[in-house]
Amino acid sequence: MSLYPHPFSAGYWREAIHSFGRLRELVFAAVMIAACIILSNFKIPLGENLSLSVTFLARALCALVCGPLVSMVFAVAEDTLSFFLSAGGYAYFPGYALTTMLGCLVYALCFYRAPISWRRIVLAKTVTNLQNVLLGSLWSAMLYGKGYLYYMTTSAVKNALYLPVQILLLGVLLRYLLPGLQRMGLVPKQLTGGRLPI
Repeated sequence: MSLYPHPFSAGYWREAIHSFGRLRELVFAAVMIAACIILSNFKIPLGENLSLSVTFLARALCALVCGPLVSMVFAVAEDTLSFFLSAGGYAYFPGYALTTMLGCLVYALCFYRAPISWRRIVLAKTVTNLQNVLLGSLWSAMLYGKGYLYYMTTSAVKNALYLPVQILLLGVLLRYLLPGLQRMGLVPKQLTGGRLPI
């Protein structure tokens, strides 16, 4: 397994395509789907269609191990299964699957076969939170009838306040799980000296 300084190389995408043929990575993606479904039951509701959750950790891990292509398929499967297993009476809306797909793509572009650093973690979480605010507010406005600015304001406040905690949680998770994932042969050596550099 090779490391790539950026995702704009043919080797990066060749490895991403080959992930579909590696059984261990597909099994890992399935385990992360189960983890997302379980973690989604431990969220803190904050209002209409607004809550704090840690499912992003399993999504980020799936993207880290499986790459952009498998993790986008994972996103659709995870979002759909999560809906059917815990919808709570709400109608299925594909916009949320699109948001999850884009989030997994961002995680993969930042973490898959790349040296992991705090800079990459901050970038990944900031971009995914922006996606959640902009797209999530659009979906909520379409579904629930209040104005886009109402949902964007409440979502932006929640995402801005939760962002530092998410960055810290993701950094700690990667710092302690990456060596084990490397020993299992799921990822290359992505930490410098066992630490997260800036």
